[in-house]
This record gives sequence, C-alpha cells and structure tokens, in this order.
Amino acid sequence: MTLIERYVAAWNETDPDARAKAVAGLWTEDATYTDPLADVAGHAAIAAVIEGAQGMFPGLVFTPGETYDAHHHVARFTWHLGPEGGEPVAIGFDVVELAEDGRIRKVLGFLDKVPS
Repeated sequence: MTLIERYVAAWNETDPDARAKAVAGLWTEDATYTDPLADVAGHAAIAAVIEGAQGMFPGLVFTPGETYDAHHHVARFTWHLGPEGGEPVAIGFDVVELAEDGRIRKVLGFLDKVPS
C-alpha cells in the first residue's frame, strides 16, 4: 500500500482503536499536522482531528486526488472528500515530510475547495 493509500485509509477509519493504530503506524510520535482548521502534534491529537473531520462530514469518504509527487524525504498529493463514487465537496493539497523510517513527521495541509 502506498503512502497516500495508507494516509487516506487512516482518514477514513471510523473505529477509534483501529484509527489510533493507523495513526501510530503512519506518523512519528512527535509528528505535527497543520491545516487551516488545525495545528496539532502527536498521535492522540492527530487522531482527534481525523475524528473531528469525520463528525463534520458524516458518510463522506476521503480518496486520493490526481496529484502525487515525491523526492528525498518529502511528498505532496491531492485528496478529495465526498460521497463514495460522487463529486467531491472538498479538495485538499497536502505536503508531508517523512522521517528516516518512512513515517510522516510533518503534514502541511491546504484546502483548495471547501463546502459552502
């Protein structure tokens, strides 16, 4: 499974224990996540941001977007949020910095399209 597939899977995980496990496997212990709505550090806070996003958009799913690019220890990609198989209501662009072990150390997220 690619980095973006694992990332999207973590954002779609609704079971709290499975989500915590997904976050721990994908992010370093001291990882940070920053976007226009959140600025947090650590596994518990990242899992809480994911849970909050799911609460704001019940029934919607995250899917990989069209853009994925990586070099050295950084990657950038787009993602969509919308009904399964439907038009996205939100589109984002994330830049991630990876640690030596391949886990995410830092996420810088941008929202390109947001629901009105």
